Parts: sequence; C-alpha cells; structure tokens
Amino acid sequence: MSKIYDTAEEALGGVLFDGMTIAAGGFGLCGIPELLIEALVKSGVGNLTVASNNCGVEDFGLGRLLSTRQIRKMISSYVGENAEFMRQYLSGELELEFSPQGTLAERMRAGGAGIPGFYTRTGVGTLVAEGKETHDFDGETYLLERGIVADLAIVKAWKADTAGNAIFRKTARNFNPPAAMCGRICVMEVEEIVPAGSLDPDHIHLPGIYVHRLVQGPHEKRIEQRTVREREV
Repeated sequence: MSKIYDTAEEALGGVLFDGMTIAAGGFGLCGIPELLIEALVKSGVGNLTVASNNCGVEDFGLGRLLSTRQIRKMISSYVGENAEFMRQYLSGELELEFSPQGTLAERMRAGGAGIPGFYTRTGVGTLVAEGKETHDFDGETYLLERGIVADLAIVKAWKADTAGNAIFRKTARNFNPPAAMCGRICVMEVEEIVPAGSLDPDHIHLPGIYVHRLVQGPHEKRIEQRTVREREV
C-alpha cells in the first residue's frame, strides 16, 4: 500500500479530530512541516495540544494555528519570537507547559520507544519541577518526566524513499526524528521522494517504520531572523 499522497490535505484525511495531541518537528522556522500546518489551519480542527520546541512566528508555522485559536495548549521550551504566543499565554487564553529543550526531545523519543517515563536532573529546584515526582540517585535529586505519545506527528524531511525512510538536512534534524517517533500516526512532508532502496542505509536518520504517510511539495523555507553585515566598500 502506497504511503504517498498528492496533497497535505489528503495526507491528513481521516486522522484529525478536535482535542487531539500533535507533535510537530522543527525549531523556530527551520525544518517545520509548513505544508501540513497550513492544511491543519484549513481543516478547522481545534482544541489542540501541540508539543513543539516553540510556536513559529505570528504569520508562519505553528503561529498560524495560534492566530486562528485552534491551539488550546502548547508543550514547549521556548516562547520567544512570537508576540501572539506570549499575549495569549499572559492573558490566560493559552495553556503552556514548559519543558526544557533536551527534556522535550527525550520525552518524544521515550514515547516513541515505549518508555513511559525517565528521570533527569534538568529543572530540579525550578518551576519546571512543580507537581512532579522526584527521586534521589547517588545523592542527587532527579525529576520524573513522562514520555509523550501524540495522536499525530507532523514532520518535514529533506529526502525520503517511498517506504518512508528519511534524511533530514543539517539543523532540520533537531526535533523532527523524535517527534516522528512519538506519533501514533506520522505524516511527513518531504522535498524529494526517491525510489525505495536508493538511499544509503547508513545515511538514514529515521526508519520508514515510523512514517505512515508522505507528501511532497514546494516549501517557502522562510528565514526567521536574517542577519547580514554591511558591504565593504
């Protein structure tokens, strides 16, 4: 059975429902599943819990779902660069669960590996520790963090074969693999789909067993912050 769909809307067909939890890959605007995010906006699905490092910017990435009020709760490590994110959180319109970056990545990976929880020192003695179980190991206190299992994972790869084996390019290999792993259903958008068997097995970052649906399409790849130096005369 083919995993390839013609459009992002078709790739999400039959898997969306109000109140679902979505794990989204990417960091800032790097490696984000922009086509699938736009398809979510068009679908009108709401009351979402989204686990992602941050929430894009006001008019691009996951920020699009914030502007349409489709997100109820974010599980994130960083809330900067998006004024609407901060506004909704401070006004009480958006629920926010802070999770340090490494902890968030490991929570996704753990969920995908069938590990219900793990202990970490990160966050001990801070607001992150409130309400969480602790345990001492070798004289040090650790927090119990729960693995994340999402109803849907949306991720973006540079190249994938028809079986879903994927390669992520450079820093886009940040949250995409663990996000893909923790979704009960994983939908991946990709810049190029190649025949099965044409990728070097040693270069594959994510095995196709984690990927259920694929869609290829053009990407804007917007730059979040462009910094240039003055031209020398």
